Amino acid sequence: MNAQQYTIKGTLRNGANDEFISGAVITLKETAFSGISNDVGVFTIEGVFEEKFILNIQVNGFQSYQSQITVSEDLNLGIITLFPFGYEDGSGEALQKTIRATNVAELFSKRPNFIGGHSVFGIPPDPKRLIGNFYLDTKWNKASILLYKDDEIIEGYFVRYNINSNNFELRAEDSDEATAIPGFRIRNIVWVDSRHMVPRYFVNGMDLRDEGVPIAGFFEVLVDGKMPLVRRTVATIKESNYNAALMVGNRNDEIIKRFVYYYIQDNNLFEIPKKKKKFFQIFGEKSQEMEVFAKDNNMNLREPSTWFNLFTHYNNKFEGFKPLLPDLIDN
Repeated sequence: MNAQQYTIKGTLRNGANDEFISGAVITLKETAFSGISNDVGVFTIEGVFEEKFILNIQVNGFQSYQSQITVSEDLNLGIITLFPFGYEDGSGEALQKTIRATNVAELFSKRPNFIGGHSVFGIPPDPKRLIGNFYLDTKWNKASILLYKDDEIIEGYFVRYNINSNNFELRAEDSDEATAIPGFRIRNIVWVDSRHMVPRYFVNGMDLRDEGVPIAGFFEVLVDGKMPLVRRTVATIKESNYNAALMVGNRNDEIIKRFVYYYIQDNNLFEIPKKKKKFFQIFGEKSQEMEVFAKDNNMNLREPSTWFNLFTHYNNKFEGFKPLLPDLIDN
């Protein structure tokens, strides 16, 4: 009896001008299966058997693309957006267009083989010595990754980020095996938060400057636009304060994670000012307008949710603004 065979389809689009991409070579890694996109960007690979594959897309002048797919039925991968090498829009936004317009949104509905996921938690440290973990999120979240090398996009994997080692752990769906990618290889990453079911965007601190110096680690972009709002999760160890003689205090060391919020101007990071006067000065000629807006809406300037709403309001005044999140996620 012959093995069942399936068809893979998709459409390639140029993210810079929304035109279709023709002549791209689409292959399934380490197999003879391949296809070429036509004049309307459509490609078809036929006769594929049931298996997991690495889908590769190569076309002159465009970023490369790689995605893990699972073939168990005919697949329509929808529209896959690629960008020309070196594409810049000069808007001052924290996220490159290649990751901002990535295909993650389509993972929700148009790529059934990517849908799913597991809330797999890390191996807990010895509770007698250290409580907690160094993961930004212990859950595995499906993601789209933009590498520095060749602006390559990788999709179809589940990831989690270790703050302490600055490594991303990747695993395939329905697999217990994971591999690690050093953070310095990744430019941007967006994952779909499996709890809140919204995309969350992260940029490499190597592309930003704090007093002229790049930073190791990743920043979550909360509001993008002319003046982005970002935050960094910092993990520190709180040492035990146990007094054996009095038998009081905490016996264990504990990992404490906290958020530090920044705004970005010309790729330079500035921590959100604590004082009211200095805070509104960051909005320049719109400072008085922003202060009136905050007062009219009874905003507490000590709350991160207020910063989120104010930066959203400010950036919305400039053409092309698109919100990343409907509300601030605080975990």
